[in-house]
Amino acid sequence: MRLAAPVPGGEGLTTAALTALALGLFAAPLALLFAEGLWRDGAPTLAPLSEALASRAVRQALWNSIESAALSALAATALGTLLALVLALTDVRAKGPVTFLILLPMMIPPHVTAIAWTQALGPSSQLLGALGLAPPPGSGNPLHGRGGVVALLALQHAPLAFLTLLAALRALPREVVEAARSAGAGPWRTLRRIVLPLTVPALAAGFALAFVAALGNFGIPALLGIPGRYTTLPVLIWQRLSAFGPGMLPAVAVLSALMAAVALAAVALQLALAARAGGRLSGPPQLPLRFRLGRWRWAGEAGLALVILAVLLLPGAALVATSLVPAFGVPLGAATLTFDNYAEVLLRQAVTLRAFLNSTLLGAAAGLCLALLAVLAAALANGRCRAGRRGAAVFATAAELAFAVPGVVISIAFILAFLRPLPVIGISLYGSFAILLLAYLAAFAAVALKPVAAAAARLDPALDEAAQVAGARFPRRLRRVIAPPLAPAAASGAILVFLTAYNEITVSALLWSTGNETIGTTIFNYDSAGQTTVAAAMAAVTVAATALLMAALHRLGRRLPAGVIPWRG
Repeated sequence: MRLAAPVPGGEGLTTAALTALALGLFAAPLALLFAEGLWRDGAPTLAPLSEALASRAVRQALWNSIESAALSALAATALGTLLALVLALTDVRAKGPVTFLILLPMMIPPHVTAIAWTQALGPSSQLLGALGLAPPPGSGNPLHGRGGVVALLALQHAPLAFLTLLAALRALPREVVEAARSAGAGPWRTLRRIVLPLTVPALAAGFALAFVAALGNFGIPALLGIPGRYTTLPVLIWQRLSAFGPGMLPAVAVLSALMAAVALAAVALQLALAARAGGRLSGPPQLPLRFRLGRWRWAGEAGLALVILAVLLLPGAALVATSLVPAFGVPLGAATLTFDNYAEVLLRQAVTLRAFLNSTLLGAAAGLCLALLAVLAAALANGRCRAGRRGAAVFATAAELAFAVPGVVISIAFILAFLRPLPVIGISLYGSFAILLLAYLAAFAAVALKPVAAAAARLDPALDEAAQVAGARFPRRLRRVIAPPLAPAAASGAILVFLTAYNEITVSALLWSTGNETIGTTIFNYDSAGQTTVAAAMAAVTVAATALLMAALHRLGRRLPAGVIPWRG
């Protein structure tokens, strides 16, 4: 039977809308950024870049950014690889809960991580003080400076490398490893000669993800680097724009373009390495690999417990302990225990309640909008309309590029795009709730697209073709045929966007204004103003809320297709 030609109406309008959105939301702001920084007298030029690099402060900040990103990415890849190998290839128990706990730090705001660790290891540490191990009073915090920045960036981004390698190990064909075992290779030789070489593309991808994430991280370098005189580019951009206002936009645009170039170069290098790594191996669905540890299983489980204890419980306990005393540095005891900081955060301060509301609304709106856009893009990408496939590819590519660009660069680009009043309506979005939402849509679109694209690849196109034969137009096919099987993945993507946006600070650090505070900016402002105990209380509430949200997502995963929720194998 010959299929009827696809009706261009619905697909055409949707394609035009997605293309316009990709240009207006992704391409135009970044193009304005590069034009502002690298354009003079009507022609592109590298002179502004040369002038910026002539500054010793800029050169040092650039070096600090690359150094901290590279070192922390190496450490994050090493830690994530070790954890993925243990959980994917051995018979340790409780893999689901352990994987959930390993991924939890990725959803905790980086500035909260920095606050928790500084309070855990500083001279005023409640825990170290109780053990008699606290540094002498008046001494500096050991985390202030390069070492602390690198260490916490590694802990923050190790889950990215872990997730990447875990997916590769789960897809590894068993017959390749079993052939090596049959030839007499032991577990260690099999790991060294077979498993690790086959996962080189995943290792490169994990390193690139950790590098780009660390390059654009603002919270950890700001809270640990500024006291230790270790300034990175995102912090330098924030300092200059905060001190001099919008008049510094041309100068910081140059720095932002420099950051974007470094990030995109890292992603391009990772893609090139992955392309040269050789062909892919595939095989039929099968049970995952599992090496029996025997009497050494207790050692593997003890090691996982120690990692969780060090990464989660130690800083978490320090954060809670600081939030329960009346002033920073006061020892925690029966006489000093107080919940006044929590009352301040939850009951008295209008700014904190407003921040929780704003972050909830922003995260929910961004998640819902991007879930809808992801379904539309997937429908066009898997349809018969050639223009629709091209439009979906443009949207997906633009989203991936925006995701690779550091959040502070997105912020500067949106300030440039929306500082002046918009044509026709004459309204400026700068300092409004709307500019935060638009920036979130640009920054997190790729997060929503990935699970929906994976689910769409498994759909049978015959269903949509049958609906076309029956005369159904695109809106009806979208509503009755395409959207229902994609709904679980779209819901998962929306929740992941919500979790990511709920706790972020890098994008909103330069875009927030009075009345439009977010959780991240409020905690950062409290800590910067010396209200450490109040900041600790708000951070503790945020961590608890994040854990509850992730637990709800974990429970929801029982009803979703396998693989949509990363920690549910």
